[in-house]
Amino acid sequence: MLVFSKAKLVVLSVPKTGTTAIEEALAPHAAMSVLDPPDLKHAPVYRYNRFFRPMIEKFLGEVEIVAVMREPISWLGSWFRYRQRPFLDGRPVSTKNMDFNAFVEGYLSDPQPAYADVGSQAHFLEARPNGTSVSRIFRYEAFDEFVDFLEARLEMQIDLSRRNVSPPAPLALSPALETRLRHTNAADFELWEGLH
Repeated sequence: MLVFSKAKLVVLSVPKTGTTAIEEALAPHAAMSVLDPPDLKHAPVYRYNRFFRPMIEKFLGEVEIVAVMREPISWLGSWFRYRQRPFLDGRPVSTKNMDFNAFVEGYLSDPQPAYADVGSQAHFLEARPNGTSVSRIFRYEAFDEFVDFLEARLEMQIDLSRRNVSPPAPLALSPALETRLRHTNAADFELWEGLH
């Protein structure tokens, strides 16, 4: 999460949406950069509202909150690939020796196994009853639009390097499983499809 005081802008860090590269490029220019631990770096709207908003609004007044969202199947695929990395071998969160269908089956299970317990983008971005919400959500698939917005808002050029890129892996889902996913996680698909 990054906070820019002059621009009155907060950038939330939805996991697996390219925000690590943004944070590395912009953290030196931010009034506040929350990069660690992951639960604070990736503070969803509900956590931002509870812990950060009171302090930020006290000193900056009203701010605009922005975030990036990824197409839901691609987002799950990024988690699946990330958790195949060797440093997770032998841990309950590892997806080594697993195919994407098995990962999504785990994601749709209740309870979810540790390797598939990755949350939901719709839940991450869900508005709070007090009105705290993300003002604008950018599509990961049109990341250049997000960068253009930040450059205009922050009045600076942004040079990004690719960071935190997961190894390639096949991400084909069976039609029946994709149908289940789209039904069970309808909020994620509706939110992404509604983005312009």
